[in-house]
Amino acid sequence: MRTARLALDPAFTVGPVPRRLFGSFVEHMGRCVYTGIFEPDHPSADEDGLRTDVLELTRELGPTVVRYPGGNFVSGFEWEDSVGPREDRPRRIDRAWRSVETNQFGLAEFDAWARKVGTEPMMAVNLGTRGLQEACDLLEYSNHTSGTKFSDLRIQHGSKDPFGIKLWCLGNELDGPWQTGHKTAAEYGRLAAETGMAMRTVDPDIELVAVGSSSRAMPTFGEWEQTVLELSYHAVDYVSLHAYYQEHDGDAASFLASAVDMDLFIDQVVATADAVRAKGKHTKKINLSFDEWNVWYQSKPHHGPGVEPWDVAPRVIEDEYSVTDAVVVGTLLNSLLRHADRVHIGAQAQLVNVIGLLRSEPGGEAWKQTIAHPFEQVRRLATGNVLQVVTTSEKYETAKFDAVDVVDASATYDEEFLTVFLANRDQEQPASVEVPLRAFDVDRVATAKVLAATEGQDRHTTNLEGDHSAVGLRPLEDVTVTDGLATVVLPPLSWAVVQFRKG
Repeated sequence: MRTARLALDPAFTVGPVPRRLFGSFVEHMGRCVYTGIFEPDHPSADEDGLRTDVLELTRELGPTVVRYPGGNFVSGFEWEDSVGPREDRPRRIDRAWRSVETNQFGLAEFDAWARKVGTEPMMAVNLGTRGLQEACDLLEYSNHTSGTKFSDLRIQHGSKDPFGIKLWCLGNELDGPWQTGHKTAAEYGRLAAETGMAMRTVDPDIELVAVGSSSRAMPTFGEWEQTVLELSYHAVDYVSLHAYYQEHDGDAASFLASAVDMDLFIDQVVATADAVRAKGKHTKKINLSFDEWNVWYQSKPHHGPGVEPWDVAPRVIEDEYSVTDAVVVGTLLNSLLRHADRVHIGAQAQLVNVIGLLRSEPGGEAWKQTIAHPFEQVRRLATGNVLQVVTTSEKYETAKFDAVDVVDASATYDEEFLTVFLANRDQEQPASVEVPLRAFDVDRVATAKVLAATEGQDRHTTNLEGDHSAVGLRPLEDVTVTDGLATVVLPPLSWAVVQFRKG
């Protein structure tokens, strides 16, 4: 059996748990919107054409913020197409995903959906093919009360009350050559600064996210953040990070250690932002918005079988997630919690069908993918303050990251519950984890759940149509508390949450 020990104390914290950390992402891409959250002809559809089965699953997941409408899509988005009477909205070519956008779901529909879900909208503006004026017009339409061109247009379209969107992304992945309107760091940094300052004159209470690197592997990584922030530091509140991980050539050991890369990515962006702060003699800190992250098998074809260019809502990157993927997602959530002092926003990409937490079929069922379970549990149970956790663990060798801890951990404490999130990366052996409780006012187990392959399954098992619960959470029985010390035994290749409270 593998072994590990945690060191943690309520006096040593990372910071409060940022509630926006547990966000998701809805992009006009593939079937995320159409036949995902919006399908007027579905048996469960409500008066707004929203699938109530997906609505209910989304409420259970509880994303605290949802980024919209992209993604690569936003860099060609003309927001005016998505408002007003549906019968008057034009069909448009979407260059990003080579499909046709019908605009039958737009800004008002998203606002209605977000209110029903109970989530905060995070809107992105098009700084690829458009710019400052269009961003300000969209903000005026969304947030101004009345008496101006675009606020009165919103009222004319049936939305008397402003949408009140306070969190805005200044474009998307403009460091990437694949992006419509790809820019150099200097071009983008100046545009972000000008647009951000202009938007603040329309609504001074908004928060703005500057585009950071699309991944740590980008050749411009580091230099991009430095240049962009030197030009726009005064105008923005956050810089974004995007990262996707997958298993390459059967190297599960390295894949399971993906959080090592996420930890390093965050640390390096923080260091760059703070260097710009020092050089510019700024007083405020720029925090981080990790607003795209997930497992994504980019080595697989993006489009499903039978998909043709310029289809409406084609099947695009509909990955089916396994036990292994869920364990990796659990460790990525640990990484975000470990950096909660600077990562204040997160968005797991995406919500449904497109590399989704959820899956749905047109006219049919909806269900949770394996990766939805750690997301939901961390969102529900991570409360109070994130604790500094020192993990002393046996190591295992990886081709990509050298020696890595077998056990990955994070923890939170709210003076009622101590909650520990654990992953065992060993594919063959269980792991025994010691958790000292003496410094906390807890002495019994309140909750203990684990996700792992069960009898007859393997690490590749997924949840599929007709078998929604093949992989899920089950009680973790092997947890003991003796004289202020808890011992948790994790099955091989597993993710778990254990919550302690006063007896």
